[in-house]
Amino acid sequence: MTILFFGDIMGKIGRKAVEKITPKWKKKYKPDVIIANGENLAHGIGITEKTARQVFDAGVDFLTGGNHTFDKTSDLYIWNDEVFEKKLLRPANLTPLIPPLILRGGKEGLPGEGVKIIDVKGNKLMLINLMGRVFFKEEYLDPFKMMNEILKDKPKDIKCVILDFHAEATSEKNALGWYLDGGISAIIGTHTHIPTADAKILPQGAAYITDVGMVGARDSVLGENKDAIINAFLTDSGFKHDIPEKGEAIIGAVLLKIDEKTGKAKKIERLEETIKI
Repeated sequence: MTILFFGDIMGKIGRKAVEKITPKWKKKYKPDVIIANGENLAHGIGITEKTARQVFDAGVDFLTGGNHTFDKTSDLYIWNDEVFEKKLLRPANLTPLIPPLILRGGKEGLPGEGVKIIDVKGNKLMLINLMGRVFFKEEYLDPFKMMNEILKDKPKDIKCVILDFHAEATSEKNALGWYLDGGISAIIGTHTHIPTADAKILPQGAAYITDVGMVGARDSVLGENKDAIINAFLTDSGFKHDIPEKGEAIIGAVLLKIDEKTGKAKKIERLEETIKI
């Protein structure tokens, strides 16, 4: 099973970069499924129907989330749509953050799922999305204990399991990677927008990378206007989201190859390309 995973897609320039690179990479790498972290799709904060549809139309099959998943509260109705429900994930341990919402059919609850079982050309893939807890002001459920519960209930016929671990601390990501080695196929770190040079296969067969990086403006600070961020540091003040919409975009992703019979990773390769938007 070949999987292409894009890092955090940051705003309009990131969405356009995905539109431009996906046909090229599909032809070159022939992925069976394409996944991307989408919590920054809508101008860096949240997901809307328009922004989600743009990347789905570009060829992305599934979107994972993070701490900004539900920032666009006025657009939460997209999670009540059956089409989008099948393609969107939110962190499984996000529950304490958001009060119950009215979902389709009048039920109360938290929209979306943190775990999806996907059919990939006749093979089953379990896709999981979790938040880290270190350096976040919000409170989340323990990702280590959450993974224990998820794997305890995993059907025995599912061998391929991928986790998008959306976390700030490299130590927390690294620790969870070692903890899960031998139990899942890949631990993919997202959130910091800065790629790490540690893509590897752990001793018991799990692919691991601390952070994939982002898809966004190259000459920026984490995808934001660099001058605005520098000024915020110099003046000790806040800032408004200001994301460049044109210029060079950097595309960060990983290519995974997983043995369908054993669930062990055979390859993890970090991909990076810069294109003009």
